[in-house]
Amino acid sequence: MVKTAKHMRSILSCRELEILKLIMSEYTTSEIAKKLCVSPETIKTHRKHLFQKLNVRNVAGLVRRAFENQIIPTGKLKKLAAVA
Repeated sequence: MVKTAKHMRSILSCRELEILKLIMSEYTTSEIAKKLCVSPETIKTHRKHLFQKLNVRNVAGLVRRAFENQIIPTGKLKKLAAVA
């Protein structure tokens, strides 16, 4: 079965997509936690779920998979970086 970007986005929660965008915008775990008003452990748990759902082993794989499958359009990353 070929997984489309739409399908891959549909398996991620809104919060996971938000965290993925921040990871791809080079935010650290601590920075993401502070920005979202949650603990770093919560971010680590979301990141672990992203790894499992996208079948990757680390952040580099996560970013690669997101780019390859256009889960997060790159135009949205530029807007995020400008706001940060």
